[in-house]
Amino acid sequence: MRRQDFHFELPDELIARTPAKERRGSRLLCLDGPSGALEHRRFAELPGLLLPGDLLVFNDTRVIPARLFGRKASGGRLEILIERVLDGGRALAHIRASKSPKPGSRILLEDGTPLQMTARHEALFELEFPAEGVLPVLERLGHMPLPPYIDRPDDDADRERYQTVYSRTAGAVAAPTAGLHFDDEMLDHLREMGVETAFVTLHVGAGTFQPVRVDNIFEHRMHSEVLDVPQRVCEAVADCRARGGRVTAVGTTSVRALESAAASGELKPTVGETDIFIYPGYRFQVVDRLITNFHLPESTLLMLVSAFAGYEQTMNAYREAVKEKYRFFSYGDAMLINGNPEVGALSPSSSPASGRGG
Repeated sequence: MRRQDFHFELPDELIARTPAKERRGSRLLCLDGPSGALEHRRFAELPGLLLPGDLLVFNDTRVIPARLFGRKASGGRLEILIERVLDGGRALAHIRASKSPKPGSRILLEDGTPLQMTARHEALFELEFPAEGVLPVLERLGHMPLPPYIDRPDDDADRERYQTVYSRTAGAVAAPTAGLHFDDEMLDHLREMGVETAFVTLHVGAGTFQPVRVDNIFEHRMHSEVLDVPQRVCEAVADCRARGGRVTAVGTTSVRALESAAASGELKPTVGETDIFIYPGYRFQVVDRLITNFHLPESTLLMLVSAFAGYEQTMNAYREAVKEKYRFFSYGDAMLINGNPEVGALSPSSSPASGRGG
């Protein structure tokens, strides 16, 4: 397939630059993959679309305030976007500057906090933080890493709204945005009605916004992300299957984590990294339903959704969403999709998960 096959026209005014007043206040477009049928709902109606015994799988990663501003020792201004925290005192980062810093050079943050650029790994720079540590410095000086299409400075409200209410494990530099629609009250209500929940961790990297630059999508290579699918999640999925429930992934990151852990054909506890690329032709191992936001044209996330629901069904749903003026991207509206088991006919060349059992 070609990258251009996943293009659609999106008016700029449909890009959601601020969140809805309430988390559950967004719209919900329901798509039945097998039939292509569409239904317009509100996200607040989600509990009525789930059944006792269903399983929701969430990504509990927590977004870190990963954007920093500073200057080189020579005085040149720069912007830092942390990609991955390596340990308590080191991180890999993207650096935007008129001239890239060299290994051994010193960087001063806005308040004078010093960093050392110790090595370069292709497009990423390894930074050494002071004894205070990476995360404390980010909490003190960092800005929330809003996506590039939200073309405004972050504000105090983003610290709370660009974060799921169940976030727990710090490490992401982009939010698992399908989860932004859930509030504590809805989660409590779902548990009371017998809907089960489970939590994987996949630390979303800045590469989630990396465009597909090749025309033939089979030539695209994904960035890798850290994941953890624990034993209790595998047991929750098995129990759901045994009682006839449906496994619903909340967000494409939950899909990627689950499907990576099932790359062998069996869902297994997995700790490591994944660069799995899911596009039409992929046969899903674990996920029956998907809750997701609306994604960028020609993006790998739109390709994943097309693999899950069917290409024609997905592109038709997006045309309908544009027509009905749904709000797009991270702070936008959501979809609930019933997977289409008939679409996994091709041999996928998605990269397998790499990791170890744990």
